[in-house]
Amino acid sequence: MSPAGASKKRVRTTDALLDAAERLLIERGHAGITTRTLASEAGVNSGLVHYYFGSMEEVLVQVLERFTDRLIKRQREMYGADVPFIKKWETAWGYQDEDLDSGYTKIWLELQALAWNDPDLRERVARVDAEWRGVLTEAFSRALADYGVADRFPPAALVPLVMTFAQGFALERLSGITHGHQALLDWIHGWLEGLEAGASARAQTRAAKEGKRS
Repeated sequence: MSPAGASKKRVRTTDALLDAAERLLIERGHAGITTRTLASEAGVNSGLVHYYFGSMEEVLVQVLERFTDRLIKRQREMYGADVPFIKKWETAWGYQDEDLDSGYTKIWLELQALAWNDPDLRERVARVDAEWRGVLTEAFSRALADYGVADRFPPAALVPLVMTFAQGFALERLSGITHGHQALLDWIHGWLEGLEAGASARAQTRAAKEGKRS
């Protein structure tokens, strides 16, 4: 087989294994995946799991990284849209429902649990977490500056708060708990509406002053 052919075969095999691992993580959790079950699900020889990835942990963390890449792209496009931040917040929260349905949230939490006792895996999971925080920091920094509240609500404090409560929501929902969730979301929506109104009023005042000067 030519080098090009071997490379294509490798890509097909690794993609098949990652696709299979993603399905199994969602359906069974990491405790229900073995080299044999993964290879069987992917339709490949079990020896290829370690040949291409070295360990099951490497397969699983690559599943998380690959899935995250897709969602980070989605999130950046959404936050880059020319719409009020409150609309972006509503869309982002709708994405959490999508991510629960798609299984991403479960994979994310499964890998975090695995990383507790694996320093190497912990580093990889932390990088995924940093990617999400980077997206939020960029988006929130712009919004808080536009609202004129960045001094009172610094992104360095607000982003960890949002990350923590979003993961807490997800964990509870996966456990069948939703008590108080809507009340908190309604409160946040009301707070953002107030910030939007304040920003709009300031913009109108500036426009009026500039009109008088001209």
